[in-house]
Amino acid sequence: MDNGDQDVDVGTWFSNLLHDQWVTVPVAGRRPPGRYKHAAAVAGERLFISGGSRNGRHLSDIQVLDFTNTTWSSLKLPAASSAAENDSLVQVFPATSGHHMIVWGQKLLLLDGHSKYSSCVTVLILDLETQECGVMETIGEIPVAREGESVTLVGSKLIVFGGEDIHRKLLNDIYILDLDTMTWNKVEATQNPPSPRYDHAATVHAERYLLVFGGSSHSTCFNDLYVLDLETMEWSQPETRGDYVSPRAGHSGITVHGNWYIVGGGDNKSGALDTLVLDMTKLVWSVVTSVKPRDPLARKQLDSTKTENTEVEGAGQKQDGFSGTTSVKDAKRLLELSLAEVREENSKLKGKIDEINSNHEELSKELASVQGQLISERSRCFKLEAQTAELQGMLESLPSVEAEVQSLRKEKFFTEQVEHNTAVQRQGSRGVWQWFSGGESSP
Repeated sequence: MDNGDQDVDVGTWFSNLLHDQWVTVPVAGRRPPGRYKHAAAVAGERLFISGGSRNGRHLSDIQVLDFTNTTWSSLKLPAASSAAENDSLVQVFPATSGHHMIVWGQKLLLLDGHSKYSSCVTVLILDLETQECGVMETIGEIPVAREGESVTLVGSKLIVFGGEDIHRKLLNDIYILDLDTMTWNKVEATQNPPSPRYDHAATVHAERYLLVFGGSSHSTCFNDLYVLDLETMEWSQPETRGDYVSPRAGHSGITVHGNWYIVGGGDNKSGALDTLVLDMTKLVWSVVTSVKPRDPLARKQLDSTKTENTEVEGAGQKQDGFSGTTSVKDAKRLLELSLAEVREENSKLKGKIDEINSNHEELSKELASVQGQLISERSRCFKLEAQTAELQGMLESLPSVEAEVQSLRKEKFFTEQVEHNTAVQRQGSRGVWQWFSGGESSP
């Protein structure tokens, strides 16, 4: 969760720190109980941590780390006041888990995750001056209650993406809360959005681009990066360069001068040992440093905050599959969800196989029909080839036929000439004889 750049005087405890190395900060006071799925934010010179889960139970406390003396203390909220004083505030901080904390002026806003009090996302407010805590009334298209979503502050708007609802349904929807009017709006983004997921990380770059990295479904983790253009509301999946980034969920992220640092998280086998940084301008991944396998940072569900150029990680309880253990109930739930998802995938695959078999049967029938047509066409081709050969023979004999016809024409011509000459001769002979006959009879 990006909390913005903070001008914080944290004293001199970090003056001897090595660059790009994680160290344990010496602290005083009573340390908060171990937890996970809590929320954290830096306001002024203090780190606030609220709620979370411990051994399957939701917590309702607010813990504070003072950076000036690195001392832990517990924030004591005032007793509940009468409804007549402020009808919109309830002076009770509910036990909650999987929520988010945002610094808004001199107030902390807490977007409730899974609680027992509402089926929709609830916005709590903690006044840092009066220490009054209450519920803010919101209007519009209020999203359903969820956990594992990302909440990013952009100007005066909160952008909520994805998560898992109370029925374990994975989400990839987008809601925007206008903090000036406390109005919710559901956004219909275009192009190809990320697949439904939870326990991912998100941040904003250049006050325009929402970046979403990693997360998980019920059976697998992701290492993809998606970008939402907040002006056009179009999703894209840009190509990144640099070091290889392993799939992970439950990690934490913070931006420092255009760089997005990612720490913690893991997959269903082990925790992520490397601390990553993404140059959001060049989209180049780099591994900053790595920790040992059993290090508290190599686990899921960290919450990251920032003080100037120093990251502070609030590590929770270790969880199963992320270099530690969690409650049997949570482990059973994960196994049941994974099993249900595998069964659903098997059902889909069976449907696809049945469809392929049906298509195969239809294609086999079409193939048999085409083969019959092909045999018929081959027979017709054989007949045409025989006729073509016969015609070719006739064409080849055409010159001799033409010569014979020419010869017959000549013979006919000569015959006609002879007959004509014979007729002329006969006619001439008949005239001579008549002349001779006529001469003898004259006196």
